[in-house]
Formats: sequence, C-alpha cells, structure tokens
Amino acid sequence: MTMAMAGGREHVELIRNRVVLKEFSVHNVHTTDFPGNYPGYDDTWSQRRFEKNFRIDILQMEEDTLEFDMIGIDAAIANAFRRILLAEVPTMAVEKAFIYNNTSIVQDEILAHRLGLIPIKADPRLFEYRSTGDEEGTEIDTLHFHLKVRCTKNPKALKDSSDPEELYLNHKVYSKHLKWVPIGNQADLFGQVEIRPVHNDILIAQLRPGQEIDVVVHCVKGIAKDHAKFSPVATASYRLLPEITLLGPVEEELADKLKQCFSPGVIEVETVNGRKFATVVNSRLDTCSREIFRHDDLKNLVRLGRVRDHYIFSVESTGILPPDVLVSEAMKVLITKCRRFLNELDAVQVD
Repeated sequence: MTMAMAGGREHVELIRNRVVLKEFSVHNVHTTDFPGNYPGYDDTWSQRRFEKNFRIDILQMEEDTLEFDMIGIDAAIANAFRRILLAEVPTMAVEKAFIYNNTSIVQDEILAHRLGLIPIKADPRLFEYRSTGDEEGTEIDTLHFHLKVRCTKNPKALKDSSDPEELYLNHKVYSKHLKWVPIGNQADLFGQVEIRPVHNDILIAQLRPGQEIDVVVHCVKGIAKDHAKFSPVATASYRLLPEITLLGPVEEELADKLKQCFSPGVIEVETVNGRKFATVVNSRLDTCSREIFRHDDLKNLVRLGRVRDHYIFSVESTGILPPDVLVSEAMKVLITKCRRFLNELDAVQVD
C-alpha cells in the first residue's frame, strides 16, 4: 500500500512539474497546480513561497546578447515578459523622412521605409514621447539626422576598369552617412553622448554618377506595439529546460547508439570495469528532437521531459541598449502594468 501511494505521488509530481514528450504527443502541457486540484497540496499563492522559489541566473552576457534562466514562475508571466521585450520597451526610430532630392532608382517610399528600419543609438530614457499633433517636435522628444550623398566619377580610375568601387565615388549610401543635427540645446545636453546609427555599414541605396540623395529625418520615441521599427530586440525567446531521464541502464552498443540520438554534449559514454554505460551529462544542450523514438530498442529506456517552471531566456539586442538594460526596462514595464491593474481593482471595489 505504501509503495502504491509513493508511486501515485510520484506520478502526481510528474504531472505538476514536468512536460513529458512522447513519440506522437506532448503530455502535461497545461498548468494544473491551482488551489484544490490536488488533495494534500497547498497551492494557494504565497508571496513568501514565491520569493523563496523565484530566481534569475545569468549564464552568458556579451555586448548584444544575454542568456539567463528565470526559475519559479508560470508560463503566463514568462510569456508576458517576452512580449514586453518585443513590443513595449521604447526606443528612438525614424518617424518622418523629408526627401528634398532623390534621383536614385530607389523609390521615395522604399527609401523612407529603409531609413525607418535603421536602429538609432540614442538612449530613449533621455527623451519624452512626442505630443499628439506636434509635427515639428522639440529638443526633448525629437532627433534630426541629415543624409546627403552625391555620386561622381572617379577621375583617378583606370580606363579599362569595370569595378564600381574604382569607377565611382560615393556610389554606395550607408547608414554612416546619416549625420546627427542637434536642435535646441541638444549639443549641450548630449555633447558627451555619441548619437548615431547603431551600425555604420547598413546599405541604404546604390548610386551612379549624377544621382543624389538629400533627406532629413526626424526620430521620435515609440514602442513596437505601434510599429516594428521601435523594437529594441532582434530576438527575444525562451524555452523550457530539457530533462532527460534514463529509466534503466543503457550499456555497450546501445550506449553509443543512444549518444548519437542527442545533441553533442548531452549524453556521454563512460567505461566502468570494462563495460560501457551511457550517462546524462548536460540535458540543457538537448534540442528535444525526439530522435530517440525512431529506435524501438531505445525509446522505452528514456523519458524526455521539460521542467515546467524553468525558462531559458535568450535576448539579442539591436544595439540601441545593452541586453541587461532591456531586461531591466521590461521588468519596470511589467511592474507598471501590475500596479495599474491593482489600482483599477481598487477603484472598482470603491464604486
């Protein structure tokens, strides 16, 4: 009886805490640990328990990329955080393009669109949102850039040359040609800050002798919920932590075969007393391809799962702000949303 109870509790724990990958289906995909669903479990929400279990582990951070684990939260919160990173952290981007001259083969509309998608290296926290109906903008909510490039023939080019790099001068218009034009007191406010496109080598257009582009653009503060050009990230994604459990010993030839079914570094083969055994070394590296289920002699020896409340986040910044700053700003947005919701609940109760 005791063994049956223990087995039953282990099964319940598996349902509550693991997503299980089968050959043709995925089990336990829904959150079920809500109050009253499991006898003997206290699933009422507790701030003390949440603070004890919740943590963030930063695993890798480079100039524009960040990988971290968020542990102890529900999928709804993790996904809300991801969506905020994608669409609700503000940045500065081109809003208006005043085209004074464009004799290139790129149409005005396409040129304006390409300019709008160039990420601008300017801290949005230093600016305000432009007021509705304000066409000109001020130094606190607008940045001006001027792009003026004219292509000419290279007088020093060899007569028999066919290379455009030798024949023409300024035949490629890059983002580096966008020059910041301070307005108002911006030169004093941001004199020590380099305001420019994030990357200098973004190709905007190609010209031939006599062709010219002369454009003034206005950059404003906005969020990607309104337009994708304001998105501060190239990618922001998460996945559940993989878990690989060997249900029995896997030896000799089967051990080598098992190793080939997973990504490199997940399974290793160790030799003990002259016999080879497969062991799980780092299940985090697994891509959950389910290759194991193609082999009848292996598929019943392994359980593939994912830890339900362990999220591996990957954030790649466009370069406007460092990824760790983006994560911090996204958390502030989430906190603001929660406070607004609580205030609305309080207002309803008062009414």
